[in-house]
Amino acid sequence: MSSGGDVARLYRSDVRAARVRLGRWVRLTPVFHTEVDGPHGPVKVTLKLEHLQHGGTFKLRGSLNALLSDSADKRPVIIASGGNAGIAAALACAIQGRPCTAVVPESAPHTKIAAMWGYGAEVLWHGTTYADAHRYADELAAERGAVQLHAYDLPAIVAGAGTVGLEIERQVRGRQPVLVAVGGGGLAAGIAAALGPRGRVIGVEPKGAPTLHAALAAGRPVDVAIDSIAADALGATRIGVIAMEIARRYAIRSVVVTDDAIAMAREYLWREFRIVVEAAGAVALAAIQSGAYVPEPGERPVIVLCGANTDLTSL
Repeated sequence: MSSGGDVARLYRSDVRAARVRLGRWVRLTPVFHTEVDGPHGPVKVTLKLEHLQHGGTFKLRGSLNALLSDSADKRPVIIASGGNAGIAAALACAIQGRPCTAVVPESAPHTKIAAMWGYGAEVLWHGTTYADAHRYADELAAERGAVQLHAYDLPAIVAGAGTVGLEIERQVRGRQPVLVAVGGGGLAAGIAAALGPRGRVIGVEPKGAPTLHAALAAGRPVDVAIDSIAADALGATRIGVIAMEIARRYAIRSVVVTDDAIAMAREYLWREFRIVVEAAGAVALAAIQSGAYVPEPGERPVIVLCGANTDLTSL
């Protein structure tokens, strides 16, 4: 890992080191080769079932990697989160025997709050957006002398998330495009760093939360308004600086999908495969089914199903 200006530059070697560090603590999640309905007929895809990860979210990989990177440090942990990052931090802290406080916006769903409580975290509500919660978490970390984890813009967090990419590389033949939901961009950036210059990562974003799309258009991270059914997981108001650097370096593309397409993809996963994911977990599939991403002949895109922390009654 090196630093270019103020931005840490993450490489495949960092992701490989994270995989060794995480070892037996995370699940090697399976893949499922299948066909899904597209706008013009069946489309061959591979589903990466990362929603089966401990805690129901890929984010455990990043949180645990960050804590294991300095396992001698037993200070309390604070994180701002719309939901899944808080669950992951709570679980990682439970594994490490460390206190955890999650600062969440008032919009955080009760299902995710309950999971944080279940892993022993203190939960504090502050503000209406992730940005509000993050500002308060900054203050609280300074006040308490705590370690602050970032939901998506910390090198160890991004490297841990990138281990998903190393697994895909071993599980899938050829260099297939990998479609990943983007909020703050940590997962897409980590996978791109893992796969390197020969990889192809497509960031898929809700139309109402286009952080990467707006940043690529502006040439830098910019704030966007958030209005999407996936906002509890993809609620970052701007792309992370690490993700932006990697997006430029490895030419991560962005496509956007509507909330209707996301809802239809989520319902389709349940109806056809009995797979339960939250709205954010269906975003990448929505790109295929809506035609926002059209595979080239011979391609079998890898669709990352990234999270399953949802209220079952909402299906």
